[in-house]
Amino acid sequence: MSRVVSRLLLTVLLGTAPLCAQQSDWLLDPSPYRAELHEQGKQIVLENGLLRLRIQQDPLALVGIEQITSGQQLLRAAAPLGEFTLNGKVVRIGGLSKQPNHAFLLPEWLADMPADPLAIKAPAVLADTGDIEERFGWQRARHYSQLASWPPAGKHLRWQIDAGDYEVSVHIELYDGLPLFGHWIELRNKGEKPIEVDSFTSLRLPIVEAESRVEPQRSGVHLPNLYVETDYSFRAMSGADGSSHCVRWLTDPEFGTQVNYRKETLCLLEVKPDVGPAQTVAKDRTFSTFRTFVLAPDSEDRERQSLAQRRMYRTLAPWSTENPLMMHVRSAQPDKVRAAIDQCQAVGFEMVILTFGSGFNIEDDSKKNLDQWRDIANYAHDRGIQIGGYSLLSSRKIKPETDNCINKDTGKPGGQVFGHAPALASAWGQAYFKKLYHFYEYTGFDLLEHDGSYPGDHDAMARPPLQKGYDDSRWVQYGIISDFYQWCRARGIYLNVPDWYFLQGSNKTGMGYRETNWSLPRGQQVIHARQNLFDGTREKNAAMGWMFVPLTQYHGGGAAATIEPLNEHADHYRRMLTSNLGFGAQACWRGPRLFDGEATRTLVQQQVAWFKQYRTILESDVIHSSSRRADGQSLDWVLHSSSVSDPPGMLIVYNPTSEPLKKVIPLNLYYTGLTGPVAATNKQGNVYELRLDRRSHSALEVEVAAGESAWFTMR
Repeated sequence: MSRVVSRLLLTVLLGTAPLCAQQSDWLLDPSPYRAELHEQGKQIVLENGLLRLRIQQDPLALVGIEQITSGQQLLRAAAPLGEFTLNGKVVRIGGLSKQPNHAFLLPEWLADMPADPLAIKAPAVLADTGDIEERFGWQRARHYSQLASWPPAGKHLRWQIDAGDYEVSVHIELYDGLPLFGHWIELRNKGEKPIEVDSFTSLRLPIVEAESRVEPQRSGVHLPNLYVETDYSFRAMSGADGSSHCVRWLTDPEFGTQVNYRKETLCLLEVKPDVGPAQTVAKDRTFSTFRTFVLAPDSEDRERQSLAQRRMYRTLAPWSTENPLMMHVRSAQPDKVRAAIDQCQAVGFEMVILTFGSGFNIEDDSKKNLDQWRDIANYAHDRGIQIGGYSLLSSRKIKPETDNCINKDTGKPGGQVFGHAPALASAWGQAYFKKLYHFYEYTGFDLLEHDGSYPGDHDAMARPPLQKGYDDSRWVQYGIISDFYQWCRARGIYLNVPDWYFLQGSNKTGMGYRETNWSLPRGQQVIHARQNLFDGTREKNAAMGWMFVPLTQYHGGGAAATIEPLNEHADHYRRMLTSNLGFGAQACWRGPRLFDGEATRTLVQQQVAWFKQYRTILESDVIHSSSRRADGQSLDWVLHSSSVSDPPGMLIVYNPTSEPLKKVIPLNLYYTGLTGPVAATNKQGNVYELRLDRRSHSALEVEVAAGESAWFTMR
């Protein structure tokens, strides 16, 4: 058992006085920061107390992006609000020309700056203003954060430009409680002839440079403090990587006064697909670009940047706060699946997944197979358990010459991200998705684990009527899978996807780990688990990333790496439970069972009950500056904070060594919102009073027995 040394440590100073900084910090209380719209002369101003956008009406142009909290102007030159290449011709949506100096934009210059020569000549009309509408449906089918709301609160504006044969709309959203705006453009064909959308540029923003180097930029380039992501994201387990094919920082040749002699400063943000979309817009049809989201953190402090990013995902993808306790059952034999369901019910787990290698085949659309899984789904639902299964999409061969993506350089299959990939617009691809839709409609299954989701592969084959060839293949295939994921989200079907599809409806991706590490000796696995959790929660909320715990052998390692028999390795089993649940994350508990006797049943029940009792705070933000990454040499710990939960803070401390350890743990309790004396209460009910300094910092001396853990609530 762990023990806390009962003397109060440290800290002091002016801990009882409320702090003005805390009272006005949007990361503690976002409620005052609501988006609103007003006019200032020829400008429309959209602001929420954190971010201010200035859009000039005539000629149309973006003329200001101000980070209000830091007092920084982010835009150094007027910018258009988008661009299309239509039938081979570039047309801009607004924009100005003849700015005297691209290092900064003076308001008095605007009157003398004419419209961009490439801009659509027709005037822009502010056609719609109102609240933000949902991008697609979200059926709440399981536990989720009570702070999550859908659609997100904020304001939506739409400008309309009538260009004769077509009409262009510009959409901008500003979200409540975040320095975040969204943007997309649309084109509606009003004429008789089809219009070819060869390509588009969503945003091209001249942003204030983050550094001024005279010499060539050889390494360590410091980019502007913006986080930019799109809902056209794939081939990644992090958001920035997933959008890297269409979000890029460029040099700006118009920025003639920059310090860099070769004009190579990276300070022009371009958001544009690298290929296509090459879409044909028929009469009376509308083409919409992907959506771009621009987050402007209020400082370069890594903690605040991370917290802002995690708040963004809770706002734009609130379903990512769904976080069921899930068992990956290793066999799809009905009797073993029912036994796993019974075990989940017994210990408080919430979901059974027919894992990879189990024998489950979602593509078997025979009535016998569908009836069997519908019966088992009913069995699970009668016991309060949800059920789902695994399907592999990418990295597989079908009929290579007809149903796999074709490499444009070789004219043959192969050379895709994972070697080979099915073509989603092929006859096989269409049949595959038809089977998925039907399986979930028929059986009532609650989850899909979609392995090797579409990773952005191009396909050089024409596949009428859906796909013309290479140039439109990525856009078409992404649309196919996005439509399916959005359909799942609207039906409450949970999506485990090892790719960054959160903004298209997926719930969870990998937290980030190396699979072969689960073949290491058990003691090493525990350290790796907490390292992965610490690292993964920098950009993910705890609910967004799954971990992995192989109850049986996985990738080798033999008895030294294996938990089974569970009752013989109960101490390790407990450490894996406390490690994952202590970070608020769910692991894939992969094996035939969750317990093998009364002792291990009680162990899992107790850990699950503890997690559910403190679920709100455990699933809240990890404060990395007040947590310690595991290294196996000393205590490591994790601090959770949320100014709106009860308790608002929780500290979990782990001792990975074979000796009892005592340590003074510094605590940054600022993000709990607590300002006065704090009561730290441990498992035994012992209470320790902590006084806070001006920065809401304190400290606690903790002693933890060998191989054990301890926890404290902060109120």
